[in-house]
Amino acid sequence: MRINRFLSESGVCSRRNADKLIEEGCVKINGKTAALGSEVDVGSDRVTVNGKAVNPVKTYEYYIMNKPKGYVCTVKDDKDRKTVMDLLPHTSARVFPVGRLDYDTEGLLILTNDGDLTYKLTHPRNEIPKTYVVKTEKPLSEKDISALRSGVVIDGVRTKKCNVSLIKSTSEGAKLHITITEGRNRQIRKMIEAVGNSVDFLKRIKIGELTVSGLNRGEVRKLTDAEINYLLYL
Repeated sequence: MRINRFLSESGVCSRRNADKLIEEGCVKINGKTAALGSEVDVGSDRVTVNGKAVNPVKTYEYYIMNKPKGYVCTVKDDKDRKTVMDLLPHTSARVFPVGRLDYDTEGLLILTNDGDLTYKLTHPRNEIPKTYVVKTEKPLSEKDISALRSGVVIDGVRTKKCNVSLIKSTSEGAKLHITITEGRNRQIRKMIEAVGNSVDFLKRIKIGELTVSGLNRGEVRKLTDAEINYLLYL
């Protein structure tokens, strides 16, 4: 098994962050510094990160959270802000957030120690649909909505086509649902900015057909077997 996958499946971090740890020389296999692409014999090799032994996960845990504003999607924060880990039950295994919602964004967040599922849900090529409810600070015209659907340029790259449904529009702003299949940094906010507007409220309400319905802000629960199977075969 590749070392980044091993670290991910062991609940250390995502594959992307595992690659960073490897590049920084923090990872060793049988006492030797690992390289990107190094292979691990799960049954016999000893892996350490910053000198601490890493053991394979024997069972996976899966949680769904209705993330509130004011929390960051990291295990630890160097600015000493509250993290989503603070909302998990103390009895939970070592899990980590699947993707990120920014500090001011609410809504559906999955946390798990299943590295394969994390990779599946976050890799752009899998095009997993994620739906957000968005409230803008100013009204949106039909031209603006058409542009959002067709793709706008953010950070020098045009976004993929997406589904946009206008729920309500008043002189004080618009409410809409946006479903995207990408996961670029602050993508929804930047898309709205690209049409000359700004986001007043942002909440992720669905990943595929999995919804945050029934969970109050800050609440978290384990996923059901049916929900886990749905995500695994999404």
